[in-house]
Amino acid sequence: MYSNGDVLVGEIIGTAILILFGAGVCAAVTLNHSKAKSAGWVVIAFGWGFGVLAGAYTAGPLSGGHLNPAVTVGIAIDTGEWGQVHLYVIGQMIGAVLGAVLCWATYYAQFQANADADKALPTLGIFSTAPEIRNPAANLVTEIIATVGLVLPILAFGLTKGLGESGTATLVVAFLVVGIGLSLGGPTGYAINPARDLGPRIAHAFLPIPNKGGSDWSYSWIPVAGPLIGGALSGIVFNAAF
Repeated sequence: MYSNGDVLVGEIIGTAILILFGAGVCAAVTLNHSKAKSAGWVVIAFGWGFGVLAGAYTAGPLSGGHLNPAVTVGIAIDTGEWGQVHLYVIGQMIGAVLGAVLCWATYYAQFQANADADKALPTLGIFSTAPEIRNPAANLVTEIIATVGLVLPILAFGLTKGLGESGTATLVVAFLVVGIGLSLGGPTGYAINPARDLGPRIAHAFLPIPNKGGSDWSYSWIPVAGPLIGGALSGIVFNAAF
């Protein structure tokens, strides 16, 4: 059991690193005047995976490095321990907003270049997800399935003692996130994490980015509800099957 203070601090720091790397790679690939512009989806998938790697390893000693309310809910259903769930989620949300702000600061000059009306582009996709085909039911199902593909293996990894003892479990999870991005990320951009989508979306709404476009609040419930349902289902299936 981690202390309340360690949980809060660990999740803030770890999630901020995750979002800094993840939103950062999206900015690198998307924004004009970026050396990585148009580098593609594979680069984005690996950028998010490395974000998980860096964030989870950093937060691990303090909080276990959940970085994701869906993971926290799945673990709570598995263990029956709910006492610190609110601290994990609060830390994850604060960290997600902070990471998005840090991404904006890193690419400040590129975001300011968006003031050029002739070259302006929507910026929400740097921060949050959006579906390629807007179909709420299909989009929700996609997020549920992709999140089960994340959380159920994470719970199962805990059964292999060597992974936890050697510290390689976090590395395996990072590659799992890359795999989900490559295999299941096409329809919705694979939020698979409510904090990962909602925190940066809030930051996008308030950051002074020229010509940034809307924050698409009508879609915002799907990358929150889908991963939470997927996390809960993972905990239920894990308890029943394992």
